[in-house]
Amino acid sequence: MKIGYARVSTKDQNLDLQLDALTRSGCEKIYREKISGASKERPELQKMLENIREGDVIVIWKLDRLGRSLRHLVEIVNDLMIKKVGLQSLNDPIDTTTPQGRLAFNIFGSLAEFEREVIRERTRAGLEAARSRGRQGGRPKGLSDKAQQKAMVAETLYKEQKLTVQQIAEQLHISKATLYSYLRSRNATIGTPQIS
Repeated sequence: MKIGYARVSTKDQNLDLQLDALTRSGCEKIYREKISGASKERPELQKMLENIREGDVIVIWKLDRLGRSLRHLVEIVNDLMIKKVGLQSLNDPIDTTTPQGRLAFNIFGSLAEFEREVIRERTRAGLEAARSRGRQGGRPKGLSDKAQQKAMVAETLYKEQKLTVQQIAEQLHISKATLYSYLRSRNATIGTPQIS
């Protein structure tokens, strides 16, 4: 069965062009959405992906109607291939129901993986260059205002010695490791025997 998926980004845009093309291509059912492509929550897309069956073919106007990004698109198509569901794009050279279409899509997938590797390499190189100039990467040192307030409370409770370390951590909704980190940031003396 051919199933269509049509999407526009805003309520002002019109689905008619996509719906006409999907109907002409033989879609028996069409899921439609007016929602941003960047949105993770796309109920109609989700409903379609839950209802497809082996042998179905999903038809779309263009690839950018389906995936939020190249990576997201590759994930969707890989899931479709596992379920033995085809994908045809009316305006892109993609038709995973043919060997050539699967090859073209696998090339897209490889490009997405290559892009991720290049980004990782650049990040690593940037951190190494910063370190060589004496700068450290990662989160800036120091506590946020909220964390500083919790650290003051933690220090007070710790010095009172009425609660165990575990009880203080639970009361402040933090881990014991974070509690000790807060105490060190306040230069508190750690290791009083009756506190455990």
